[in-house]
Amino acid sequence: MPYATASDGVRLYYEETGSGIPVVFVHEFAGDHRSWEPQVRHFGRRYRAVAYAARGYPPSDVPEARSSYSQERAVDDVRDLLDAIGAERAHIVGLSMGGYATLIFGLTYPGRARSLTVAGAGYGSTADRSDFERDVERVAERLLAEGIEAFGEVYTRGPTRVQFRDKDPRGWDEFRAQFRGGSTIGHANTMLGVQRERPSILALEERLRGLSVPTLIVTGDEDEPCLEPGLFMKRTIRSSALVVIPRSGHTVNLEEPAAFNRAVGEFLAAVDAGSWRERNPESLSESQLLPPGERERG
Repeated sequence: MPYATASDGVRLYYEETGSGIPVVFVHEFAGDHRSWEPQVRHFGRRYRAVAYAARGYPPSDVPEARSSYSQERAVDDVRDLLDAIGAERAHIVGLSMGGYATLIFGLTYPGRARSLTVAGAGYGSTADRSDFERDVERVAERLLAEGIEAFGEVYTRGPTRVQFRDKDPRGWDEFRAQFRGGSTIGHANTMLGVQRERPSILALEERLRGLSVPTLIVTGDEDEPCLEPGLFMKRTIRSSALVVIPRSGHTVNLEEPAAFNRAVGEFLAAVDAGSWRERNPESLSESQLLPPGERERG
C-alpha cells in the first residue's frame, strides 16, 4: 500500500488513479479517503486523482498524542503528500475539515495550488464560538466514553446528515458503516486538536482578501453552518465563485455527486485553460443600480 511520510514521521495512506495534472482530495471529519470514490472515479479519467486518509484515520498512522493533531499540521500534511507524489502543484479539493485545510493551504502555500475547491467549510465560524466549542468537546467526550462504533450511530444522524439519509439510504448506510469502523482515539484527537483549535473563517478576512488562487466555494443549501461562511468567502476572495447545491446537506459530494463533479469539473477546466478571472471590481458598487461613483453625479 502506498504511504506518504509527513515531516513529523506520520505515515499517510493514499490511493491514486489516472494521469496528468494532479487533483488531491482532502476528506471531512466523518469520512476518509473512500469518501471521494465518486470523484476519484470521475476525475481519474482526465486527471491524476489522489485521495488520502488523514492522520488518525486508518490505514494512515494514528498518533496517540493529541499534540500530533492541529490545523497547521493538517495543512502541512497536504504539502507533504504533494512532495511524496512528486507534484510541485495540484488542484486541491476539500470537504468540511478538508475544506478548511484546503483554504488554509492556499493561504500558506499559494504557489503549490493550481486551484482550491472549498466545500462545506465554516463550522464554528461565528462571532461567539462557545456553543461550537462545547459541542466539539462533548463529541470528543462521547467518542472516548462510548467508542466510535456506538457513537457513530448518533453522529451520522446529525442535522446536516439527514439529507443524505433521506435521498440515498444505501449510500448513507455505507457512509455510516465507514465512520463507525474508524479509530476512536484518532477521531477524538482530531476533534480536539483540529476542529476545536482552528480559527473561524471570519478571522481570516485580511488574509482572504489577498488570496489570488482560483477558488470554488461549494455548499449545500441545508448545510446551515456553512451558508454564511460561504457567502463571506465569496465576498472576500476576489478569485472565487460560489455554488449552492439545492436540497443538500453537508456531505454534498456524496449526496449529489453528479452536480458536484460537474461544478468542480467546469471550474478545473477553466483554470487549466487560463480563463478563470478575478471578480470585476465594477461589480462592487455603493449603489445597487449604478456603476461605482455614479450615485452622486447629476
